[in-house]
Amino acid sequence: MSAILDGSAAFAPVPDDPRTTQTLHDALGIDDPIDDDLSLVISTSGTTGTPKGAQHTPHSLTASAGATATRLGGPGNWLLALAPHHVAGLQVLLRALASGYTPTVLDVTGGFDPDAFAGALEALDGPRRYTSLVPTQLIKVLDSPRATAALRTADALLVGGAATPVPLLRRSIDAGLPIVRTYGMSETAGGCVYDGVPLDGVTIRIDDATPEGIGRVILSGPMIAHGYRNRPDHPAFAEPGCFRTDDLGRVDDDGVLSIVGRADEAISSGGLTIVPQVVETAILDDPAVAECAVVGLPDDRLGEKVVAFVVPSGTGGIDAERIRAAVTERLDRYAAPREVIELTELPLRGPGKVDRRALRAGYSS
Repeated sequence: MSAILDGSAAFAPVPDDPRTTQTLHDALGIDDPIDDDLSLVISTSGTTGTPKGAQHTPHSLTASAGATATRLGGPGNWLLALAPHHVAGLQVLLRALASGYTPTVLDVTGGFDPDAFAGALEALDGPRRYTSLVPTQLIKVLDSPRATAALRTADALLVGGAATPVPLLRRSIDAGLPIVRTYGMSETAGGCVYDGVPLDGVTIRIDDATPEGIGRVILSGPMIAHGYRNRPDHPAFAEPGCFRTDDLGRVDDDGVLSIVGRADEAISSGGLTIVPQVVETAILDDPAVAECAVVGLPDDRLGEKVVAFVVPSGTGGIDAERIRAAVTERLDRYAAPREVIELTELPLRGPGKVDRRALRAGYSS
């Protein structure tokens, strides 16, 4: 693993699943020659198409690790509770090694066990102690008094991989957890914006902004990948030193970035554009809703109809009319879900992200 940081070898992490491994092997050209200055090809967790591999050098990875340590208050050791073939998990390992520590690895192949997580965190050494989770894991931690108490003693908890719902964030803060929301992706060597504020050296630009200031997020900085493996002309890297994301966001007067959705997930209903994440925020204010995903499903009249998939919190019954009324009041009638469907859990892909494609495929008639 240290070879990734010193550049003595190049790696492309893959999961244990043979089928996925073969797909990545073919798509990323694993075992084919690679430029001498590259030490890592990390696959993206995109929703469609052939997987892409973000190419990193030791410099981009150490720049990310150094900027993270600076923001969090200094170097320290890390506990890995994520899959290491995704950038969020891999960076947990690399940050620890870059700081001179041996990270602790929690086996999550059989699922995330909050008690095992608590034990590993309690045993973690180092002058500062860090870990990273996805929102679904954080929910399990908060349901475990022991895990919550253990995590309260950590110096920082990075939460990324998926948007952290506001009710979950509030619950974490109320529990005294040292939560830090992160934004980033494989192409930026993991999180490069913490709690809406870019790390040292990172610049945020909003392109093609609406009158409300919402537009495409463009990122630049020393941790930006050197393009995609075997795709030198990809438009996301058309501007040198910059990465053109698929995210829509705004930057307020204090320079704080808010992500409002993805350009490729916007719903077109009756000629109007609806950002799913904005609707989800309104729905998640309902105490009966623990998790929510909003997607557009085919509709003969509207083109797409807004559908909300919700996971109950157990504190009360799901009331579809109440949910529609809340969205109508917060946003407008056109954004209110035509259907509200209860699920025991949301399908996930990658490092804890909701698999909207699976929801569309499973419920499109």
